[in-house]
Amino acid sequence: SSGINAEWPLRPGDTQYSCEVGSAKFYGLCAFGGLLSCGLTHTAVVPLDLVKCRIQVNPDKYKSLANGFKVSVKEGGMKALTLGWAPTLVGYSMQGIGKFGFYEAFKNFYGGLLGEENAYLYRTSMYLAASASAEFFADIFLCPMESVKVRIQTTPGWSETLREGAPRILREEGINGFYKGLAPLWCRQIPYTMMKFACFEKTVEALYKYVVPKPRSDCSKGEQLVVTFIAGYIAGVFCAIVSHPADSIVSKLNASQGGGVGAVVKELGMAGLWKGLGPRIIMIGTLTALQWFIYDSVKVAFRLPRPPPPEMPESLKRKLAAQ
Repeated sequence: SSGINAEWPLRPGDTQYSCEVGSAKFYGLCAFGGLLSCGLTHTAVVPLDLVKCRIQVNPDKYKSLANGFKVSVKEGGMKALTLGWAPTLVGYSMQGIGKFGFYEAFKNFYGGLLGEENAYLYRTSMYLAASASAEFFADIFLCPMESVKVRIQTTPGWSETLREGAPRILREEGINGFYKGLAPLWCRQIPYTMMKFACFEKTVEALYKYVVPKPRSDCSKGEQLVVTFIAGYIAGVFCAIVSHPADSIVSKLNASQGGGVGAVVKELGMAGLWKGLGPRIIMIGTLTALQWFIYDSVKVAFRLPRPPPPEMPESLKRKLAAQ
């Protein structure tokens, strides 16, 4: 149909999309894009993440980002900076499947429930609801690996590999050992993901409206991916700020045995909750930008339909004109 193909100037030989929005293939490829985007980016920043977790759990020993790197390398050599890479890769790949795959599904589902006009009018609420729903499930996938990762990175003398660490938690604490961080993980990840998706969608919309001098349909794929990257970075900065206190609590909780959220908050205090925000803004900004970039690149590579920035439906335009 001309409506679907009118999205951007088609290159010779680029006749049509490889599938329809909402088809099994579409969701499968979106999930694959999510797997790559979250798995690769989180694994790439393991050294930064390791130092961040250590600062949060033991600020007396690891005073700042630079100092944290220095102390970690001095004690365990460069290899120490890669601790926890395996649970990170597995956990965040699983989470990416849930986060991006389910987001597309829930967005489609809620959009269908609302109908075309309301889906446009209440699109921000729709982005928020879809991303929160997706993240709820994504975190259940991620949680066991996150608990192994934090233990490996922050408990000196504990197991250093996923192969040893996962069976050890199961042996010593049972299944609950993998999921005791789930509630705080939800508290960290759900606001973060709502911010990540809604802020990204609105920023893309704003960039095309106010910054990019031509409509998206006239931009090359490369130019569109640059807009994706910039919007991703801006969204990432907001994400980092919104979810930081919960992140500090998750790191501290997983690192210690026993103790609830209340006890951790009391121990950290107000200032402690915001420790490590600087490095996290850099880390999350870059991460979010790269994730959106990889995800959108997968969509381009597999010729998935990418809906243009939201436009007011014709029926709504007519209603408003009639008033």
